[in-house]
Amino acid sequence: MTGPRLVSILRQGSYLIASIHTALDDTQMTAFQDDLVERIGRDRARGVVIDVAALDVLDSFATRTLRTIGEVARLRGAVTVVVGIQPEVAFAMVALGMDTGSVHTALDLEEGLAFLDRVVGSRRPVTTLRGGAG
Repeated sequence: MTGPRLVSILRQGSYLIASIHTALDDTQMTAFQDDLVERIGRDRARGVVIDVAALDVLDSFATRTLRTIGEVARLRGAVTVVVGIQPEVAFAMVALGMDTGSVHTALDLEEGLAFLDRVVGSRRPVTTLRGGAG
């Protein structure tokens, strides 16, 4: 018999929405990272929202893992935004000197999707010119 899902990863257009439903141990967090990174490539995602609203704690391993996901996603062509950080979690992160690095944050899912629409919608395909530029 299986219990409730710990995480879900859903596709919405060119975005992935990953929701963490309950606190994850380090092994589960690593499996989530691996699954999400694999889905970015398989689904050719251009944006990723990671919703942590259900979490009342983000320890240093989880915070580091979120940063890693964001950097790996960026290297694979996707922008990541973490949404739903609870006020108490934000206070604790600041007090402990933890941050999300270059990974963007937004208040909630709606603002996270709006952020991706602004950022991803403005991205142009990279064109490399060889030889002389005109």
